[in-house]
Amino acid sequence: MTGQNILQMQNIHKAFGGVIALDNVSFNVKKGSVHALMGENGAGKSTLMKILLGINKPDQGTICIDNKEVTWDKPSDALAAGISMIHQELNPVPHLSIAENIFLGREPINKRTGFIDYKRMNEETSHLLKELDLQVAPTELVANLSVAKIQLIEIAKAISYQAQIVVMDEPTSAISNKEVDKLFQIIQKLKTNGVTVIYISHKMEEVFSICDDVTVLRDGSFIGTESIREINMNQLVSMMVGRKIEDVFPQVTHNTGEVILKANNLESKGLFQNISFQLKKGEILGFAGLMGAGRTEIMEAIFGLRKLDKGELIYKGKKVIFKHPQDAVKNKIILVPEDRKNSGLVLNHSIRQNISLTTIGNYTQKGLIKAKKERSVVERIIEKLRIKVSNMEQSASSLSGGNQQKVVLAKCLLSDPEIIILDEPTRGIDIKAKSEIYKIINELAQQGKGIIMISSEMPEILGLSDRILVLHQGQITGELLKKDATQEKILQLAMGRNVS
Repeated sequence: MTGQNILQMQNIHKAFGGVIALDNVSFNVKKGSVHALMGENGAGKSTLMKILLGINKPDQGTICIDNKEVTWDKPSDALAAGISMIHQELNPVPHLSIAENIFLGREPINKRTGFIDYKRMNEETSHLLKELDLQVAPTELVANLSVAKIQLIEIAKAISYQAQIVVMDEPTSAISNKEVDKLFQIIQKLKTNGVTVIYISHKMEEVFSICDDVTVLRDGSFIGTESIREINMNQLVSMMVGRKIEDVFPQVTHNTGEVILKANNLESKGLFQNISFQLKKGEILGFAGLMGAGRTEIMEAIFGLRKLDKGELIYKGKKVIFKHPQDAVKNKIILVPEDRKNSGLVLNHSIRQNISLTTIGNYTQKGLIKAKKERSVVERIIEKLRIKVSNMEQSASSLSGGNQQKVVLAKCLLSDPEIIILDEPTRGIDIKAKSEIYKIINELAQQGKGIIMISSEMPEILGLSDRILVLHQGQITGELLKKDATQEKILQLAMGRNVS
């Protein structure tokens, strides 16, 4: 029954060496509720959940499940008690079936033969998949599934432990809006069945859409727990970062100049058609729309990553054709990709190598790198973008999401672009890091750069854009000036409806 606490974590303290990760944190969750756990990177969310899951032991404090104090010697103890977690980084075994992945390490055994009972395993998996309305065979190889379906398979796996508490860590980071709706339906079904969900996310709109309560941590300390019905976005941001949302989106007026880019009737068959727009110097032009509307594909075509079947691009008054991204870069147009880890960075390379990658020719002579010059340039851009690094030789993989995104920006900015295309520039990073990225974007616009920004986050589109173009199924359905734009109008246009 909702209202009674299923989980009570009281006065949890945890230090690693001399660093305090959690300082007297309490976290209470009601049975059958969806409870958001929020805070910036480094706030202590992961450490608190690792303690709940038996991965780490608290230095002080108690955990009670259903009013009974518990202690875990190992993670399997927490699993046995009905607590499971769906991690942000999915690690399935691709060459095994769905059923084999769900029951990996605990396969049912046929008592007569002593071998794995595949029939029973597949039947149990079918039942789990049916519960989640997943139309897929238990024998299907995980390698054949989309990221979204793998995410849902992870939920099925969590339920298979008869979990009474399911922790979801950024569960929508790699799935489309349609798939998010499906996930929310599943969460509601879990809630109806009495399962409690702890929901970790940076996405405000999701928290307000699906959660009942929210707990905020900041710098390892408990800031507060509030009912979603009794708090608004401004108050939640203030709890997380210690300042108002107006400070996250500073009100900056951009003095726009002449038109630098014109797109006339662009078309790529099956992806988008009749795309026409203009971009001015010093302007932030936002592109909004639901997942699959064609926003990324349009930008990839402009950048030379996709073929244009029709239309023309006019850049600085001259018609241009970019057959390859190098053509765009030579003309001082850059694209900061949506997937920074796979498309923007070489994660096992150093920060220095990543930043200087596209401009390495500027630091070479007769095939040899001028190390002193390279380091000097990289050091300046690290300082300019306020990238938090201990050493430029540390690997890019060691950085937080926000600092990784700054490294991608640094790499692009060294080519001194005139047009910057940003595809989901703050996906998966916390509020404080977002605020820093927003400052950089505004500074670039004030320098006269033309900026095109794709974003699925409504506060971001509304807070940064001078103008907003909204797409639906590969076509522009409307244009809104900053002063006229509202969330309701954008959503109406994104669904192909007219707005007054």
